[in-house]
Amino acid sequence: MSSANSNIKNLTEGPLVPKIFQFIIPIMTMNLLQNLYNAADMVVVGYSGVEGALGAIGTTAAMNNFFLNIFIGFSIGANIMVSRHVGAGSERATREAVHTAICVNAILGVVIGALALILTPSILRMIGDEGEVLRLATTYSRIIFCGALFSSLGNCCINIFRGKGDSKTPMFVMIGSGLLNVALNFFFVLVCGMSVDGVALATVISQFCSAAIMLWLLHKDQGWTHLDFKALKITKGSLHNQLSMGIPSAIQGCLFSISNMLIQSSLVSLNNQYYPGGSAIIDGNAAGSSLESFLYTCAFSCNQAAVTFASQHVGAGKYERLRRVRRNCLFIGASLSMSLALIMLLFKEGFVSLYVTEPHAMEAAYVRMRIMFSTYFCLAAMETMSGFLRGLGKSLLSTINSLIGACLLRIVWITVVFAAWPSLESIYISYPISWALTAILSFLAGEKILRRMEKTYGEETRPAKGE
Repeated sequence: MSSANSNIKNLTEGPLVPKIFQFIIPIMTMNLLQNLYNAADMVVVGYSGVEGALGAIGTTAAMNNFFLNIFIGFSIGANIMVSRHVGAGSERATREAVHTAICVNAILGVVIGALALILTPSILRMIGDEGEVLRLATTYSRIIFCGALFSSLGNCCINIFRGKGDSKTPMFVMIGSGLLNVALNFFFVLVCGMSVDGVALATVISQFCSAAIMLWLLHKDQGWTHLDFKALKITKGSLHNQLSMGIPSAIQGCLFSISNMLIQSSLVSLNNQYYPGGSAIIDGNAAGSSLESFLYTCAFSCNQAAVTFASQHVGAGKYERLRRVRRNCLFIGASLSMSLALIMLLFKEGFVSLYVTEPHAMEAAYVRMRIMFSTYFCLAAMETMSGFLRGLGKSLLSTINSLIGACLLRIVWITVVFAAWPSLESIYISYPISWALTAILSFLAGEKILRRMEKTYGEETRPAKGE
């Protein structure tokens, strides 16, 4: 690669483990800090004195993630194609992928944001929100969706950077925007006397800043991923490739969110049954979910590593290293996830008390943590194998596995098991079972693809002894 393109990292040569760690540590750091900032949203909104504010934000998570996953899915398509073109050494195709991705995500941000603004109240009512919780949740979500364009472009830029092997630049940008988010949280809530509207406005402003900075950095980049605003256009071939990877990824994320909305509705029904007029269960679930987001950073980081490393290796035709990519990402993801889970379980009382202090709400959070945190290696395996399949170019297959192993299973579980055994335990047990089943399906599918590659490409795909 030319000196002008020295900022692109070749991930297909040399020892894999150090490269994977160098790649995922910035992603983990960025997401851990981002989750810390999101947790600050929930902690700070508790200082507003508005009853139900914490639970209201918690009930919006599945719905907000439904729309966010559309942006993330299409952005992953950009990651895969940029990685593949970099691995193949194609400057022209890399530039086309960058400009097409920016255009597509800008359009998506506007369209999805407008659609979400219209549908928000109806979706929240379907989940079970009512009264003051519904009003607060609607206010929060609608402000968040006003920044959909910034969220879409920001996710796109992050994945373009990762596609060329650079996970550090997005980390530094997100650290800065996250600090701004926290500062604005305190300003809007404590100084201006706002509540959920204040933390939502702080999020939108920080998203705008991070997207603007990353677009500017891509514009200043003189390598293959240089963004020329005057040359922005959608290239047909690049669009087709990104859509073929991005649409299944977006569908998969949306299906997960739909199943989670069903679970959220079940939680709200339990809350209304046992605590009418209160919010103990939804507050406790919101606290447990926020803490779980810190664990998810480990699994998500290895998912991104599996996508990028597998894509570059396929693009470079280095199929013989793919098994090692899979094995190392699986081991690192499971190890990091369970290490952090153990720490959080040992000190769960202290962590939960940062969010809620009401005894019933705390117990609801403990139930979620005991069941889900102790089995988080299953989630890490599911995410890693899903990313690996996408890196192999089998995004649709990854979506089908997730549809069968996670989404449909959760829907059946809530319809059958929860109906017969309506409890927090019966809801949360569905998660690790669906994680494990999806991970197994994806592993078997990946193994079949690798064996087919060995048969097609012969000895060059088989690892040497000692590897």
